[in-house]
Order: sequence, then C-alpha cells, then structure tokens
Amino acid sequence: MSANFSDLPPRYLRTPEASRFVGLSIRTLEKHRIYGTGPRYSKLGGRVVYRVDELQAWVESGARAHTSDSAARTVPPAARQSPLVPPMAATRGRR
Repeated sequence: MSANFSDLPPRYLRTPEASRFVGLSIRTLEKHRIYGTGPRYSKLGGRVVYRVDELQAWVESGARAHTSDSAARTVPPAARQSPLVPPMAATRGRR
C-alpha cells in the first residue's frame, strides 16, 4: 500500500495559511515574527513555515479560565517589547 501525500493533514503552514489558522492578519503575524512575540517558525530557503502544533501552543499560551486568571500568560501585542519599561508603566499619568 503506497502513501498518498494528499491525504495527510498539513504539518507546516506558510504565512497566509497560518494567519487564517490563528485568526490574525498576515501583516500582524509578520510583525510578531519581527518583534519575536509570535509563534516559533522555520525558514526553508526563503520561505517561512509554521508548524501547526507550534501555532496551537502559541494560541494556547494565552488561554484563560476567567478574566481574573492571573496564572495565565498574556500573548504580547505585535510591537517592540522593551524589557526596561513595563507596558502599563509607560502610559500611567497620561491623559
């Protein structure tokens, strides 16, 4: 019996498919890649691919049981992250 590769589920997704999989725009996923806040990815030649299980793990890392779930990790926004200034401290005192 020979394996038919078209019957196998995809294990790697390119950026457009990965963005649909997680429900984000392509550009947002690219920004996460630039800032290092997104899911792990691989480069095959010049192509970026995401493992399905890495995408699922990244989404699950932001899962919460309720709104005050302090044990949950927050997935950061697709923006430059400063290790010196906490995100909320930068906006305090402004109106």
